[in-house]
Amino acid sequence: MDKTPIIDKIKKLLALANSCNEHEAALAAAHVQRLLAAHNLAMADITAANRPDKAERVETDVARSLPKWVRHLSAGVSSAFDCQAIHHPATGKMTFIGVGADVQVAAYTFTYLDRTVRKLCAGYLKQFVSTTIAGRQRELLRQSYYLGAVSTITRQLQDQKMQTPVTPGALVPVKEGLIRRAMDEIGPIRTMHSRRSFINATAYSQGQTDGQRVSIHKGVQQGGTAQKGIPEL
Repeated sequence: MDKTPIIDKIKKLLALANSCNEHEAALAAAHVQRLLAAHNLAMADITAANRPDKAERVETDVARSLPKWVRHLSAGVSSAFDCQAIHHPATGKMTFIGVGADVQVAAYTFTYLDRTVRKLCAGYLKQFVSTTIAGRQRELLRQSYYLGAVSTITRQLQDQKMQTPVTPGALVPVKEGLIRRAMDEIGPIRTMHSRRSFINATAYSQGQTDGQRVSIHKGVQQGGTAQKGIPEL
């Protein structure tokens, strides 16, 4: 016998059992117990029915060769939303792998933050950097600014995750297993680790300051650490 309709009904009653109306909550809880007994079900059956059974993939366009700050940004976003990001140098694609809505939000947030940081950097260079500074010196300022901004943004993402975890504790190993399985299906993956970079302290500091202006909540509503390596095909 298909017990899906009964399980769905119990789920709705469980939502009512958390009602602020004590009388309504008590009635719902009692009804849940009667249904569980009548259909020989346990709460474990209800929990199992809520568990995801596969990880999804979402692709976004990036450069074939990723600068260090973009690798750090994708790692920070992936960690914040319990996903993994894989870069495909041959096609210039970034694949986010995650479960349920996590992966959609992660991909959107990455795209939003990438675009926002680039705009901030363009404004910084226009306002604070003389047009006579060019070549390697200008690129050093640009990359230093990017890294500073991303360091602030990824820290904010982690702080948000600590305050509002993306995944309930019991589902963490389930999601991790599904993501690992999806990554195995892609094939051999190698991890790219960031090398030490020369940094202009002034540009880096300004990037950190400007990174505080970025609304990470906007990215989240619409849709590890910065040193963590990004898997790459």
